[in-house]
Amino acid sequence: MLDDVRCCSLCAAHLPLGPRPILQWHPQARILIAGQAPGLKAHEAGVPFTDASGERLRGWLGLTAEQFYNPQLVAILPMGFCFPGSGKSGDLPPRPECAPAWRQALLQPLKNLQLTLVIGKYAQAWHLPDNKTSLTQTVAAWQQYLPHIIPLPHPSPRNNIWLKRNPWFAEQLLPELKARVNAVLS
Repeated sequence: MLDDVRCCSLCAAHLPLGPRPILQWHPQARILIAGQAPGLKAHEAGVPFTDASGERLRGWLGLTAEQFYNPQLVAILPMGFCFPGSGKSGDLPPRPECAPAWRQALLQPLKNLQLTLVIGKYAQAWHLPDNKTSLTQTVAAWQQYLPHIIPLPHPSPRNNIWLKRNPWFAEQLLPELKARVNAVLS
């Protein structure tokens, strides 16, 4: 199945740089990172989160690059597997064809998952379908999703203003996130 995903060209006509599905998956993974879609640097490298967002996310989680990129520990399944292109205020949304085509088939075998990190509004819409609040309200209510889910904003530097406006995120949520990640991987 992973080979099929990596050869996917469902939305090729809509991708400015062509298809290059980028994900990290192993059936033994204990943590799932459900993100948006790869950025340009990830597309170029062929590796998820190979940019400033990835550095920040690894810091939030308290993980080394070696731990983060170990698929037996961490699965990385964005809502769209290919770089969708850039828009006026950042990357375009994930292509809508990807999640319905692949998500359930990739999630079902992950029997060892203990924690799902739901990053950004597109991932939150899929993984928390009954939630109708804003991203900020969803992340602020993070305790209601414990112990198996933690909603997060995107770690992009574009969200620096959001992080400054919401100091509770660093003061309250991040220590709990690091502790939960450490407990899952210990």
